[in-house]
Amino acid sequence: MTPEPRWGMSRRVWLGAAAMLGAGGMAARPAARAAAAGPTLPSDAAAERVDFESKGIEGWTTVHGQWAVEDMPGAPSGRRVLTQRATANQFNVIVAPFGPYSDVDVSVKFKPIAGKEDASGGIVFRFTEGRYYVVRANALENNFRLYYYDRGRSQIASTETTPPVLGGWHTIRLLAVGDRLQAWLDGAAHLDKRHSKLALGKVGLWTKADSITAFDDLDIRGVVGGR
Repeated sequence: MTPEPRWGMSRRVWLGAAAMLGAGGMAARPAARAAAAGPTLPSDAAAERVDFESKGIEGWTTVHGQWAVEDMPGAPSGRRVLTQRATANQFNVIVAPFGPYSDVDVSVKFKPIAGKEDASGGIVFRFTEGRYYVVRANALENNFRLYYYDRGRSQIASTETTPPVLGGWHTIRLLAVGDRLQAWLDGAAHLDKRHSKLALGKVGLWTKADSITAFDDLDIRGVVGGR
C-alpha cells in the first residue's frame, strides 16, 4: 500500500487544489487591474495651474473668509501662497474663475497652520449656486472626509487616516467622473463613492471654523461645460 505524502493529503487532492487556486488567481488579476485603472478624463481636457507667484486671486469669488496671497518661507513653488485667516465663520470658501467643469481632476497642496477647533484644508468641486462637494483633511482629526453641502453639510464618505501634520505641507487630490467621486491624501487612495446630486460646477478651496490654512500649486484638469 502506497503511503500518504508527508504534507498530509494525497497527490491527486493536492494537485486539484493547486489547479483551482491557480485558476482563481489568473481570473482575479485582470479584475484587479480594471478596478485599479478607474475612470479617466479625455486627453484634451482643459488644464489650469495656479501657483500664486505671478498672479493673485483677481477674478476669484470669495464666498466666505479672509483670503489673500502672502509670502511664505518654504512654499512648495516659489515664495507665494494663498492663505485663509478668518476664524469666526462656520466654513470659508473661495471659488476659482475656471470652468464650470463636469468631470474634473483637481489637486492642491495645503498647510494647516493653526486652529483649536479645526485645522483643515479642502477642495471644493462642482460648486453651483452655493451648493458644492468638498473633500477635506483635518490636522486635529484622524479622518479624511467627503461632504455634499446645500445650506448644511451631509457626509458622503469617511475613512480613518493619519492626521496631516500641523505646520507641514500635504496634498489632496480629487477625481470626479460622472457620479463616481474618488479622493487621495498624500498620494494614498482613501475614498471612492458614487453620488449624483451635482453634475457641473466650479472648483474652489475650503477651510472650517478657526482654521488658518495656506494653499499652493492648484492643478485642475477638467471637461468644461460638460462637453
